[in-house]
Amino acid sequence: MNRFLVFFAILHATATYGQQNQRMIARQGKLSFFSYTSVENIEATNNQVLSIIDKKEGTIGVSMLMRAFVFKKSLMEEHFNESYVESDIYPKTNFSGKIVDFDSESLNNGVAFIKGNMEMHGATKEIEVKVKIENEGNKLVMTGDFEVPVADFDIKVPPLLTPNIAKIIQVMFRFEYEPYEE
Repeated sequence: MNRFLVFFAILHATATYGQQNQRMIARQGKLSFFSYTSVENIEATNNQVLSIIDKKEGTIGVSMLMRAFVFKKSLMEEHFNESYVESDIYPKTNFSGKIVDFDSESLNNGVAFIKGNMEMHGATKEIEVKVKIENEGNKLVMTGDFEVPVADFDIKVPPLLTPNIAKIIQVMFRFEYEPYEE
């Protein structure tokens, strides 16, 4: 009976350790966006983006608070939160997806595509993102960029301000994943 308990304890510890090693987390991912127009450029950065990746399944989740974006001009930040993304009503943006054609080699140094759903401002759209993946010791670094059409997420721009806001916003990100420990 004692051998059975020892075996069960070792089996449970191994299974738990294996599951924990399958997930990696980026607690302070960086996401920034850039809007170019002839009137003015708008850019902001959010250094509080949370992302988890499951190395066994090839799935990824990203979540961020919209109020965590920092702008160079406080008035831009105010307009962004109150008039455009309506942060009080829609406080978060989330993405859940999977690496396309995932296999164990997908997370090695190289390029991959991630396809999934982005939920922002009450709307959900399917997007596909090309990412660069680099292994740095026990860290996994994922970088990339993609474009977000403002109209896809029901963000209303007053006609008077249309020249100030680009119709398509360029988004860049960098996540440094470390092993997830509960």
